[in-house]
Amino acid sequence: MLYVREFPGDGLKLAERKSNRKTLRLDEPTRKLARRIWRDYVRHHLGAILLAVVCMVIVAAAAGGQARLIEPALDRVLVTGDEQLVWLIPLAFLAISIIKGFGSYGQTVLMNRVGLRVVTTLQSQMFERIVGADLAFLQGDATGKLISRFTNDVNFLREAVIKTVTGSVRDLLTVVVLVGVMFYTHWVLASMAFVVFPVSLLPIIYIGRRLRRVSAETQAELGVLTALLDDVFKGVRQVKAYGMEAHEQGRADGMFESIYRFILKAAQVRARSYPIMESLGGLAIAAVLFYGGYQVLHGETTVGKLIAFLTALVMAFQPIRSLASLNASLQEGLAAAQRIFTMIDYRPTIVDRPNAKPLAVTSGAIEYDNVSFAYTEDVSALRNVSISARPGQKIALVGPSGAGKSTILNLLPRFHDVSDGSVSIDGQNIRDITIESLRMSIALVSQETGLFNSTARDNIAYGDPNADEAAIVAAAKAAAAHEFITELPDGYDTMIGEGGLRLSGGQRQRLSIARAMLRDAPILLLDEATSSLDTQSERLVQDALKRLMTGRTTLVIAHRLSTIIDADVIYVLDAGQIVEQGTHAELLAREGLYAELSKLQFSSDSETNQAGETVARAQM
Repeated sequence: MLYVREFPGDGLKLAERKSNRKTLRLDEPTRKLARRIWRDYVRHHLGAILLAVVCMVIVAAAAGGQARLIEPALDRVLVTGDEQLVWLIPLAFLAISIIKGFGSYGQTVLMNRVGLRVVTTLQSQMFERIVGADLAFLQGDATGKLISRFTNDVNFLREAVIKTVTGSVRDLLTVVVLVGVMFYTHWVLASMAFVVFPVSLLPIIYIGRRLRRVSAETQAELGVLTALLDDVFKGVRQVKAYGMEAHEQGRADGMFESIYRFILKAAQVRARSYPIMESLGGLAIAAVLFYGGYQVLHGETTVGKLIAFLTALVMAFQPIRSLASLNASLQEGLAAAQRIFTMIDYRPTIVDRPNAKPLAVTSGAIEYDNVSFAYTEDVSALRNVSISARPGQKIALVGPSGAGKSTILNLLPRFHDVSDGSVSIDGQNIRDITIESLRMSIALVSQETGLFNSTARDNIAYGDPNADEAAIVAAAKAAAAHEFITELPDGYDTMIGEGGLRLSGGQRQRLSIARAMLRDAPILLLDEATSSLDTQSERLVQDALKRLMTGRTTLVIAHRLSTIIDADVIYVLDAGQIVEQGTHAELLAREGLYAELSKLQFSSDSETNQAGETVARAQM
């Protein structure tokens, strides 16, 4: 059984995939959803919509005109032999057809413009919510599911806007005009046929309700599939390394099969209208043929009137059938809107206070005062942590995995807010200052370099988008990155691939350092920036980091203790608490946890170095 996490407040709170699927219920009323779509997104394009409606009126009137021309074409041309109408009626029919074609073109283009503009607005709002969301929120949801909102869901809603507004107005106008033609031509036959129209609405309503439930399940499943594909493609190296291709193929096939069943089910539900509508249409036409034929045989009506009436009747059933399809698109769009609005309605909890002021960094002193933090109510990550960093100091955080080191770093730029206690910079509580000014005063270099699929220049300039070429090159040189960048195929204009995959680990890290160099922030956070590098790369990166740390207050998470021997103060954490603090020499003398970690690591490094020297001698 697989449970899929959705956005807070989502009407589709749980997608339960199992053999006997339960029906998903949408908790927001349809009318409220429709009003919101109209109020917030559609009505702003009222001018284009009204112009499209004019085109729809033209199309409907043209359809009625075509049906109306049948009677004189038969009665006055074929029966009475009016030669003047032999060429006038065909020309009139052709003219009406041309007008109808241009009207259809106008309504289609205008409504597609409206639908695409609505989608663009929704995508922009969703992206704004995502980039502004709390880090905890983003880390709790699969990337693929977020992407699915931008692709699958907005497309469903776009189709609903375009088809519902265009189709419903056009088809209703067409039906009204054709019904008018029918009553004008033969009101008795029209009264007989008109009984079928209200009856045809019942299957449309039933099918729409069923399809909305199926569509909701389909969209949820598409989100899960997108997340699966994203995971596998990003982790394809691990998939191959562990020989899990067949396993992942099985998972994917299961998802493909599940989506196949949902889409097929939707098609079956949608297709239920066909036998019903065709049967009702056949019944109406059979009744008209019987009664109309009887009247023609007894001279009570003409063949032209009967054929004209039948033409209008047949033409009217096409838009009626379309209304069933339009209702299906509407229900699919409303199900998608339910999911989209849960994202748009999301509000982050970490925001500026009403009277927040910009941060004024005078020296860069940092103070953690009796800080506690918990990711959940049951698990405490930090307890009563106090850290003091004077201006320009290098403060190191060490300890076992899960001790709380990264949590401490994440609290400073307010990726999370403290549960208790306070964090301040130069005496200013960071919760009383604006988030933008706070983060502009901090540069981050982590093990995950956070490079983008763009050029080397753009990735460095991410630290300061307004920087000129000279500043970018200077930052690259300071980070020991200029040399390898100039050796790339297109130099600074080389696309480095997703996450910098076309670069080595050391090159990626130096590019990240160049970005921080360009930022020139007074406070620097280093999150295990050299933990995954080889010895040669680490040496280059360490030299660049030393230049970067000069004159800045720095918090360092150290995986390799050899990199923080020169730290002004080392804080040793265990289980969310500070158990030791001091310089490298002081902590070794205490023979506590730090001395134990140091002994284990330095002895391991010594053995590694000795093994390396033995191999080197053997190769000589």
